Amino acid sequence: MGLFSSSSPAPSPQSPKPTPDGAFIAPDRSARDRCYEARDAFFACLDRAGIVDSIKESDAAGRECGGLEKGMGRECAASWAKYFKQRRVMEWKKQKAYEKLAADGAEGMPEGMAIPSGLPTQSSRTSK
Repeated sequence: MGLFSSSSPAPSPQSPKPTPDGAFIAPDRSARDRCYEARDAFFACLDRAGIVDSIKESDAAGRECGGLEKGMGRECAASWAKYFKQRRVMEWKKQKAYEKLAADGAEGMPEGMAIPSGLPTQSSRTSK
């Protein structure tokens, strides 16, 4: 195949396959498992390097864990990889907020305490 060949390159093994109506087929269980394993390996490397936000600290993340980040990019859809990175930061911020509340002496709500009217309950959010 020449440099200016008219044939299109073969899709990568991870490329989603379109259905006849144009939608894409979701990854199967084994593809999801490979994605999760690649994500977990990348995040473990970030933990060892002390990096929380691999998007804002992309230079440091690339230097410390670039190969594993590329592995996650190969195994996961780009939207999944972005979501995982954003969720990691959100979970870290949530944990820090809980730790600050505990340090400030905050206590959990007592069981059975009524939720003020007009606010959604857990059951109303999950039943839709």
